[in-house]
Amino acid sequence: MSNDTDPILVTFFEECEDLLASLQEDLGLAESDPEDSERINSIFRAVHSIKGGAGAFHLEMLVKFAHGFETVLNDVRNGDVSMGPEVISIFWQSSDLLSDLVTAAQNQEPSDEATIDALLDSLNALRPKHLTEAAPEALDFTPIGAASLDFDLDPPDPDSDTRFYIRFKPSPGFYHNGHESVMLLRCLEELGEVTATCHTDALPALDDFDPEAAYFWWDIELLTDNNEADIRDIFEFSEGHFELDITNSPPLPDLPEIADIPLPEVTPPAKKTKPAAKKSATVRVDVERIDQLINLVGELVVAQAIMTQSIEEMDLANNTGLLSHIDDLKVLSREIQDSVMTVRAQPVKPLFQRMGRIVREAAAATGKQVQLEILGENTEIDKTVIEKLADPLTHMLRNAVDHGLESPEKRRAAGKEETGTVTLSAAHRSGRVVIDVSDNGGGINREKVLQIALEKGLVAPEDKLEPEDIDAILFMPGFSTVDEVSELSGRGVGMDVVKTAIQSLGGQISLSSTPGQGSRFSISLPLTLAVLDGMVVEVEQERFILPITAIHELLRPGSEKIHRVDHDFTTVFIRGENIRVIDVGRVLGIRDTPCNFEKSILVLVEVDDGSRCALAFDAIQDQRQVVIKSLETNYQGVLGMAAATILGDGRIALILDPNDPVFGAKAVDTSHNLSFAKAG
Repeated sequence: MSNDTDPILVTFFEECEDLLASLQEDLGLAESDPEDSERINSIFRAVHSIKGGAGAFHLEMLVKFAHGFETVLNDVRNGDVSMGPEVISIFWQSSDLLSDLVTAAQNQEPSDEATIDALLDSLNALRPKHLTEAAPEALDFTPIGAASLDFDLDPPDPDSDTRFYIRFKPSPGFYHNGHESVMLLRCLEELGEVTATCHTDALPALDDFDPEAAYFWWDIELLTDNNEADIRDIFEFSEGHFELDITNSPPLPDLPEIADIPLPEVTPPAKKTKPAAKKSATVRVDVERIDQLINLVGELVVAQAIMTQSIEEMDLANNTGLLSHIDDLKVLSREIQDSVMTVRAQPVKPLFQRMGRIVREAAAATGKQVQLEILGENTEIDKTVIEKLADPLTHMLRNAVDHGLESPEKRRAAGKEETGTVTLSAAHRSGRVVIDVSDNGGGINREKVLQIALEKGLVAPEDKLEPEDIDAILFMPGFSTVDEVSELSGRGVGMDVVKTAIQSLGGQISLSSTPGQGSRFSISLPLTLAVLDGMVVEVEQERFILPITAIHELLRPGSEKIHRVDHDFTTVFIRGENIRVIDVGRVLGIRDTPCNFEKSILVLVEVDDGSRCALAFDAIQDQRQVVIKSLETNYQGVLGMAAATILGDGRIALILDPNDPVFGAKAVDTSHNLSFAKAG
């Protein structure tokens, strides 16, 4: 069977992704609150769903392991196994292996049976002996006519219990979707005394029999001290694949045709049940179709800009109706673009959850005790950006565990808890997404970094380096502070790869560290790689786009507020603060002589690390929405530039990146001639 040609199998693997994400989320919550029974039930349902679907496609290894995992989870639900640290640890390993088995099945790759058996042994070791030695009890009923099934239970107290009459009729596709009626009956058995009658009226002749179809249905009498909501919770997992009627009245008359005669809804008197949460409908769409829609919207924005500029050049009267229609088109284009962007925007939650496994594996490899803290997991970002963040985050988290955190012995000696904490967070800030990876380890040993850099010839002995300059050495290719090569690090490939990957997404990465307290790596990324709002600025008759999100304010200061410190350093005094002024024309190398700051328009920008500077331009034209075109893809990376765009007159304009170091507080105009090629 080809995974590429079977749409049902493709859907199964897509559902597995959601189930595995839910499984890992619930495991994390159960780890912090082991007494939360709803989390255990949710974990059980996820594993059970994967097993049921895998069984339908004869994925034997996946079914084998999921069944063993599910069995121990059921023991936890029944109170036979407690959710201690050892159990949580094995459940995390089981979740990881279950994910690997799903991936192997999807790629039609063989599974490591020895690994499966070893972890199944660890799972079985958690179970009490009386459960592993006793054979599982089977529900034994005879589907001939209307047979009755009595469960042998300790009789409940009839004075305090309520008698419910339940009619349960699976839909034709009930078993095909991985559900099991026997499992539901067993769960009812746990609530009290059960008497079940199996109806076989719809059983066809042998020639017409479909082994995956649902022909049997049940009338069930339940004597229990639980309420109706508890009963419905048992069936919640299979919702949408059965008809269910619960009443305190005696059973309804038998119905000969299950498919043609619907059951009437009976509401028990004086019973208030919690309304089911409204489920939002979702549609799975191929990513390529969304990407094509994004590109078409981009072209629509360009066409609208060209049309607007053409009409402006016609110098029509202000009351011309055409101008009003163009404004309407501009608003409509913006609304379409915003709507399309939300389609591709996704929360970083699935990506962050995958990082939990990276941290656990790194902790096991280094022998350290590590806790991963995740914040802002619902922050949304462009799907394309999310897909390309996996490798950089993997490098950074391994680096945090291997280099950042100390060993338990060293942490004890420093008066810290033996378990170190790595924090992975995401947040929207100034129209961008900032992702932080921080740890509470020992911080960067700058003396060691500088010594290794000198030995490798990465810096000269006469260089005078500030702490942030030494930190920047970590991003140089081939640099490593590890003395011995391990499976995690020491090969000289790491943070330079991270920096390159982040820059290819139009982002920046920064580092801050405090000795003895830990380090923080911050990644700043655009919300989308498609469209942005920008200000059209001009330098020497060349037009550039400055992202609106970076602009703090515009000003034209008087000469009394401009202070030239030396030939290459000028500041402007704004509300009690001297802020560095950057001559953009000289930084980009498109003019040789300094500009007259008193006659320039200064744009005060604030970058991701909180620092501010004033960029000097000759003029500002207008504000518009532009389509982002990658420089790396279409040409090559250019210092100081985030991307390019096409203006309304068809000319190319480069999009400035205020976060680039050439525009930073340390930029020196004459040392950053970028040999800028005019875009005209």
